[in-house]
Amino acid sequence: MDVKVFMEALEGLEEKGITKDVVFDAMEEALLNACKQHFGAKDNFTVFIDRDNVECRIIQSREVVENVENKTTQISLEDAQKIDKVFKIGDTVNTEIETSEFSRIAATNAKGTITQKLRDVEKQNIYNEYSELNKTVVTGVVQRFMGRTICVDLGRVDAFLPEKEQVRGEHYRQSDRIKVFIVKVDSNNKGVKVNVSRTHPDLVKGLFYEEVSEIRDGIVEIKNVAREPGSRTKISVYSSDEDVDPVGACVGMNGSRVNAIVDELNGEKIDIINWSEIPAQLIENALSPAKVIGVIADEDEKTAQVIVPDYQLSLAIGKSGQNARLAARLTNYKIDIKSETQARESGEFDEYFGEDEYYYEDGYYGEDEEYYGEEYSEDYDYEYEDESYDNEAVATEEEPQETASETDGSDEE
Repeated sequence: MDVKVFMEALEGLEEKGITKDVVFDAMEEALLNACKQHFGAKDNFTVFIDRDNVECRIIQSREVVENVENKTTQISLEDAQKIDKVFKIGDTVNTEIETSEFSRIAATNAKGTITQKLRDVEKQNIYNEYSELNKTVVTGVVQRFMGRTICVDLGRVDAFLPEKEQVRGEHYRQSDRIKVFIVKVDSNNKGVKVNVSRTHPDLVKGLFYEEVSEIRDGIVEIKNVAREPGSRTKISVYSSDEDVDPVGACVGMNGSRVNAIVDELNGEKIDIINWSEIPAQLIENALSPAKVIGVIADEDEKTAQVIVPDYQLSLAIGKSGQNARLAARLTNYKIDIKSETQARESGEFDEYFGEDEYYYEDGYYGEDEEYYGEEYSEDYDYEYEDESYDNEAVATEEEPQETASETDGSDEE
């Protein structure tokens, strides 16, 4: 068969990640299938392709017999000795087949086999490439809209951003560049299907990985992420190097790093807190920017009783309970928050802390003393680009609540 029949399938394949060896293997397989189509068998045919000159040879092997019953697999002794007199009954004769013997239909089918083989290889290459990117953040271009689903061009494949994975309030136009988190990569008969998300908590984690070199180097670790997409995210971070401030590393000079992530998330607020292996300390940090008088954490039951100053109750709970809810998800603790007055009136203050002094951060608080522990100012003033927390101001702006809400770590609001 003329190799030119297959040259069309070779053009541009290297750019698609399909090597010449893959193409030649596909050609050999296609020629064997053509042999089967033309001669009715392929097991006694061998295809050789010169990788340098792109020349092919097809060798037919036949057994020397007295009486020929199958011309494809057998040859008579008389015909064999016409080739070489040394042949005798039982020998195998290898002869080269003229490619012109193939019919046009066989050649067309061979070309179709090559084309399908190359498609399968390309699909597998794409699947392998994006499987390695699974559970990571990538940049895509909004391609088109299919109902409420957005098709995002990732380069070699189109990804699908369904409505449930879109952030409420975000609007996209064709050609917009967006960051997405690859949730799942599948391969089926139709090709490779990639599902992406803009709401997944790991989108935030991936953005910090891209933006913060200390995270990429393994010096700073993101321990957990709690997110309400489009509104607010809390992340806990830890540094294995005592000389590296994990919160400061994530914030960046003048807030440059965190602000870049906030911009990518279209203004979503981000709280970055220090992770602690001490549950009570972790819960205190997670409830920032609110000040906390004390925390009693039950590690077995995964519950925590938190007491805050009266003027901090609204701030600790947050609008519609958001701050407490995110803190619960971040720590995996069910958190019950009460104001100091509520705790004293119910007797829980004395029950939890008694009349003795108890430790809180770098200060102490006694029943007749004022709290003088470390202030929550250094870590959280950066949180918004042009905005910072003023605890007292925020507390007075929100409606005071008579009772604190009890919030668990579930995803239900």
